[in-house]
Amino acid sequence: MADRVLALDIGGTKIAAGLVDSTGSVLRKATCATPVGDAELIWAAVSKTMHVVLDTGGVRAVGIGCAGPVDVVTGTVGPINMPTWQRFPLRDRVAGEVPGVPVELAGDGMCIALGEHWAGAGRGSRFMIGIVVSTGVGGGLVLDGQPFGGRTGNAGHLGHVVVEPDGLPCTCGGRGCVETVSSGPMMVRWARERGWPGTDAIELERSARAGDGIAVAAFDRGGRGVGLAIAATAAVCDLDLAVVGGGVARAGDLLFDPIRLALSMHAGLSYLGGLRVVRAELDTNAGLVGAAGLVARC
Repeated sequence: MADRVLALDIGGTKIAAGLVDSTGSVLRKATCATPVGDAELIWAAVSKTMHVVLDTGGVRAVGIGCAGPVDVVTGTVGPINMPTWQRFPLRDRVAGEVPGVPVELAGDGMCIALGEHWAGAGRGSRFMIGIVVSTGVGGGLVLDGQPFGGRTGNAGHLGHVVVEPDGLPCTCGGRGCVETVSSGPMMVRWARERGWPGTDAIELERSARAGDGIAVAAFDRGGRGVGLAIAATAAVCDLDLAVVGGGVARAGDLLFDPIRLALSMHAGLSYLGGLRVVRAELDTNAGLVGAAGLVARC
């Protein structure tokens, strides 16, 4: 029991729960699709998934990563892509299921960053951002070796850095956020509007590797958006590393080459000369490892 914590990773597409030890290893894991419906239906799925991995041995603490925005002061969440969960008291609900142990909450982007810093591609970095490029774009900051959530826990939410001021409306209420340019669905939408016949990001990658000009351009545009957002964040936070993961990042150099090109053009300050961009290592476990790291990292 002493070495195990319960980790939760909750998003608009998937709910995951895991038991994680003090080295960041996932000992047991369960997942389910996030249901579409009222708040209690979603909570029931979270509770059920938690109890699949819990056993009589117990845990010493619980770490929760959830799609945001989150409010770590009140323990509530209001994910943009889960509209029935507005100001949902997630921390208290989880604490009620696992009484007598500490419970910590953070945004999912923060947890992905912390997971990679603890046990993945960010090991040894002092000032880094972890980024997920998937159905959305998220991020979290580790500054001077410590997770930095800011006033409410949402610092580092890179997906809502503006990279096209006159761009498309975003679900956050703004326009031209990197999420409107670089997320998988928006890359697909952009390509389809220009005549590409496919339906999803996996097909888009295949087409780009086969030399389809529209698909290649979609990845160039998406990668440039991520690179611009990294450049802006790095200039503000004096970063030395950006770790990029998520489903779209599995396309490798199709995304990373335009990211690095954008950085070569827009991250010209002398103190950013050592900034590196690397691919995440923990894949789908990053959020769970980072959620555990909120309470277990040594």
